[in-house]
Amino acid sequence: MPTDTTEKGLETLIVEAMTGKPVSSPAQTDIGRESSALYGGTGWILGRWQDYNREYAVDLVQLTAFLKSTQPELAEALDLGNSSPTRQKFLFRLQGEITKRGIIDVLRKGIKHGPHNIDLFYGTPTPGNTKYEELNALNRFSVTRQLRYSRDETKLALDLALFINGLPIATFELKNSLTKQTVKDAEEQYKHDRDPKELIFQFGRCMVHFAVDDHEVKFCTQLSGKSSWFLPFNQGYNDGAGNPPNPNGIKTDYLWKRILTPKSLTNILENYAQIVKYKNKKTGKIDREVQIFPRYHQLDAVRKLLAHAGQHGVGNRYLIQHSAGSGKSNSIAWLAHQLIGLKKDDKEIFDSIIVITDRRVLDKQIRDTIKQFAQVSSTVGHAEHSGDLRKFIEGGKKIIISTVQKFPFILDEIGMEHRGRKFAIIIDEAHSSQGGRTSAAMNEALFDPEDTINDALEKRMQARKMLPNASYFAFTATPKNKTLELFGEPYKEGGQVKYRPFHSYTMKQAIQEEFILDVLSYYTPVNSYYKLIKTVENDPEFDTKQAKKKLRKYVEGHNYAIQLKAEIMVDHFHEQVIALKKIGGQARAMVVTDGVERAIQYYYAIHDYLIERKSPYQAIVAFSGEREYGGVKVTEALINDFPSNQIEEKIREDPYRFLICADKFQTGYDEPLLHTMYVDKVLSGIKAVQTLSRLNRAHPQKHDVFVLDFMNNTDTIREAFSDYYRTTILSDETDPNKLHDLKADLDSYQVYTPEDIEKLVEHYLSGSDRDELDPILDSCVAVYKEQLDEDGQVDFKSKAKAFNRTYGFLASVLPYTDAEWEKLSIFLNFLVPKLPAPIEEDLSKGILEAIDMDSYRVEKQAVVKIQLPDSDAEIDPVPASGGGFKPEPELDRLSNIIKGFNDQFGGIHWTDSDRIIHLITEELPAAVLADTAYQNARKNSDKQNARIELDKAAQRAAIARMGIETEFFKQFSDNESFRRAVLDTLFSLTYS
Repeated sequence: MPTDTTEKGLETLIVEAMTGKPVSSPAQTDIGRESSALYGGTGWILGRWQDYNREYAVDLVQLTAFLKSTQPELAEALDLGNSSPTRQKFLFRLQGEITKRGIIDVLRKGIKHGPHNIDLFYGTPTPGNTKYEELNALNRFSVTRQLRYSRDETKLALDLALFINGLPIATFELKNSLTKQTVKDAEEQYKHDRDPKELIFQFGRCMVHFAVDDHEVKFCTQLSGKSSWFLPFNQGYNDGAGNPPNPNGIKTDYLWKRILTPKSLTNILENYAQIVKYKNKKTGKIDREVQIFPRYHQLDAVRKLLAHAGQHGVGNRYLIQHSAGSGKSNSIAWLAHQLIGLKKDDKEIFDSIIVITDRRVLDKQIRDTIKQFAQVSSTVGHAEHSGDLRKFIEGGKKIIISTVQKFPFILDEIGMEHRGRKFAIIIDEAHSSQGGRTSAAMNEALFDPEDTINDALEKRMQARKMLPNASYFAFTATPKNKTLELFGEPYKEGGQVKYRPFHSYTMKQAIQEEFILDVLSYYTPVNSYYKLIKTVENDPEFDTKQAKKKLRKYVEGHNYAIQLKAEIMVDHFHEQVIALKKIGGQARAMVVTDGVERAIQYYYAIHDYLIERKSPYQAIVAFSGEREYGGVKVTEALINDFPSNQIEEKIREDPYRFLICADKFQTGYDEPLLHTMYVDKVLSGIKAVQTLSRLNRAHPQKHDVFVLDFMNNTDTIREAFSDYYRTTILSDETDPNKLHDLKADLDSYQVYTPEDIEKLVEHYLSGSDRDELDPILDSCVAVYKEQLDEDGQVDFKSKAKAFNRTYGFLASVLPYTDAEWEKLSIFLNFLVPKLPAPIEEDLSKGILEAIDMDSYRVEKQAVVKIQLPDSDAEIDPVPASGGGFKPEPELDRLSNIIKGFNDQFGGIHWTDSDRIIHLITEELPAAVLADTAYQNARKNSDKQNARIELDKAAQRAAIARMGIETEFFKQFSDNESFRRAVLDTLFSLTYS
């Protein structure tokens, strides 16, 4: 018989591995006495879909068998063998408790029903507890194929469902690459074909939902239709995403052979899975619940740390290099909780766990995690004051949370006064710059401004002998060499001793798995930004009233004024971020400055320009302490007009869109709505990585980010990131003309027609169903396969990808958009995933590869809306009435404006001629427009009187600048023709 390569064959393979061969259907009656052949594999029982009660989402046969074997008197009292009112009341109560508390808590703690305390699961027994061991062995882990779950659509079936004692805890949708389907198709099946209103899919009903193929695994803990968020659950390969080749089977069989064994699943249920509730800070009421299931690297890291510490005891050091986006907070909380009860030879290894962190969120996270398993008040203490540590240790607190400021005292105390006790010290690389709470004395004693908290700890530890009664667990995303030497695992290579992390989850893997975004793909120094724009401008016609564009003025005029840069930032944010509806219109920007005074200057410059633009948005400034500014002592709270502890909350709310920072929120700050960063601070090394990484937090509607850097260059930033992830930064000299060349090459293959593009884009942007898109794409795929040879296919596909990659970057930079480019980009985003991959590629092939259709559509509709129409324009007749209208701008070439001044006054020797041009075309017009007398004349008088007031206002503006613009003032005062030309220019620029 040939190999079964179908999806059903994969399903059979999984079930056989879990239950053992032969997989025969169990008898319907007397479920407690199945043939021993049904037990095997990893310890699962084969269930039957016919035994599933859709009304209450339980496998009644398995639930009954469990209760009869563990609590027989209770089973009889509940009348489980009959469809009676007594049983119905119990099932109704069970369903209600799962709805209210979630399956995790119900399995852990059971339920109360009338006079009955009902245990629904027996967890890991303590050694020597024979009775509990026997009960634990009676848990029933069952797997059911083709589970018909729906109360209404009775033929709808899940590929697999997992149950513990008859209660569903996980579901599977399987796909098979050999039948041209991938994990992405399974994900889409959950999103579009699995109604989240069905009982089994409701929040908290199952621990997890898996999308699985033979290459990858993804999971979701809360199904919510199209907005369901699936996360990778892969082992990683070559420091990146995916899974390594498996010499003994399918790449993804670790899921059912190792992760989902009864023992492993019990461990996850007891120590990792949880529902976290978030309260509204204003109302104090719970407004959001999130169900957590560990990601693969978190589970792997914590289990390996516990296993090593359990085997080797106290006195070891561990470095855990986990990238931003790895979920370090949860990993630390899970590790701290489980280190408490860790034993060797029946004795607890650690008396207390000390967590060193400056993140308030981690404090809360640890408390929330422990709360799931124990009484918090008796377990967790926060050592804020001197004497707290001794009090907590003597009072039996198992987990003590403290800050880096207290770390030296902690080392002194546990090294001298508590030498007889054993400690686990978990060090979280939070960064002192965020809270600004590190005292000046600590700063001076422990670290220079470039040091992180780990550096501070390392210096302290290097100054003394490592404590023999403590183990150290150091978590960091960006270890330096000394971090590796202090905490890393030594090994020999080429006769040298080197150091490596105990466990790593790389930035490369986090980016490829889309837990974070690759900020370097969109990093742009301001000179590059300018070169790109200058390349495409090709000296076009400019409005003479705005002849010197701000960016050109900044780069070519060497004007480093805060006001100018602030305007560039605000303009870019409105025109390239807000207008394109980035993050579904929710995008925020961060301005990174090099000091408190500069941050305050930026705040006021941005604040004023937002008002001038009539923008609906506002800015927030963030800095520590008190600073004198303009002769007045100010704080961030005084300027913002709300307390400092509300900044993180306020920036998520409108109207706040700009967060202007001075050494605050630049490390250890996670905000998925941050999309754009404007950098006006010298960055290098680890600081560059930490600062730019503020943008990388993922969001379901976040497809890109953007960095505009006024101070640094690509080489500096590339070097900074190279130690943590070798990536590619787009060249300074990216040429937009490349897109014209790529489009011409793609068009020449005639895989598609202009009509194909127009039709697909029209259907897509209007929200048509997918079946309107596929026929267009499939006909193009047919041409690709039939008309192109292998070389042509490879060339076409690589150029299509290059077009989208380059266009995606340039669309964030260019001051205009090209309708043809945009439409082709949308078209190729759908076509490329459908094109058959060369044998060496290992890519998903469904139409929906890497595209969230709805959020992507929002951005693309915004792009298309702001494009110039590419059809012939119709001119309206001259209006009969004298209604107001915006005058057509007088057009001239930029070069002619400057040339006019040079021709007329080229004989004048200026120290900085560009500075004079800038003064005449920007600064002075702004000054006269702000003059009250001239404002009134423009609004209420005739042109002649307005000109008189203009001359006066200009004279006042020139006198005001006499001290700093000496050259200009001398010419303006002494040279009549020069003064007249300046006044004529100012009037033409400001009067309309």
